[in-house]
Amino acid sequence: MIGLLQRVREANVVVGGATVGAIKQGLMVLLCAERNDTEKEADALLAKLLSYRVFSDDAGKMNRSITDVQGGLLLVPQFTLAADTQSGTRPSFTPAAPPADGKRLFDYFVEKARTRHATVETGEFGADMQVSLTNDGPVTFWLQIKPQNLS
Repeated sequence: MIGLLQRVREANVVVGGATVGAIKQGLMVLLCAERNDTEKEADALLAKLLSYRVFSDDAGKMNRSITDVQGGLLLVPQFTLAADTQSGTRPSFTPAAPPADGKRLFDYFVEKARTRHATVETGEFGADMQVSLTNDGPVTFWLQIKPQNLS
């Protein structure tokens, strides 16, 4: 499972002209389930995401997590993160989880995030979304949890 996290001053997601999710300071996270991902990978990614230190402490060092600063968390589904771009000029999405699995794992991730963090907003799976953000820094990190049992 992949999470592309961006430290933001604010971020929002609009679908069909209506805002479906918005946060002030916090993290905007693009999420993608890959083939063979399970709830185990989602749980591991969420634990890492909530404890990942990307916010500055009093000395200006990145020593605080989203949990420490109690910032907003905006979770946005984005299957294109799993694209295979190694050959040609058109990406292959074979590495991404099938849509039903991707939606199930995204919904699971959101549900678990809401039990562990106070402010969780989301985009809409499968929708044409317009995502706006003011990246703070900019600070952007790619987190990936790969399935352990691939056959």
